[in-house]
Amino acid sequence: MTNIFKDSRRDLRERAFQTLFALEFGGEALDQAYFAYTYDKPIDEETEVDLPSFLLSLVTGVREELPQLDSQIEEKLKEGWSLSRLIMTDRTLLRLGLYEITSFEETPGRVAINEIIEIAKKYSDKTSAKFINGVLSQFVTDEA
Repeated sequence: MTNIFKDSRRDLRERAFQTLFALEFGGEALDQAYFAYTYDKPIDEETEVDLPSFLLSLVTGVREELPQLDSQIEEKLKEGWSLSRLIMTDRTLLRLGLYEITSFEETPGRVAINEIIEIAKKYSDKTSAKFINGVLSQFVTDEA
């Protein structure tokens, strides 16, 4: 099996978001990740596709650490707010962003936040992007 696609980490983050969003409606993680990764790529039925490890790490990591991520996010929301009050897009992006901030030391926290904000601008609106920035920024300490 070969990886016939050139993938940027930004593209893979977006596909991880699509996978996690779809999983809110059910299904198997691997099937959803495969679809999110290949739906817009020219492949035939005989082509074997390896899913990138970064994509799989994001999806499986968020799923495995969901209760901890949700608890950490809830602590940073203003009084009277809960994850259940947020739209699914924002909730999914917060989980994905926080997971990358806390689990991928090679990615600076500010970079992870910026990447999630760019995805938010595409799938949500400017208000959501600002909100997500405000919440996730609380998890990043400034590097001197």
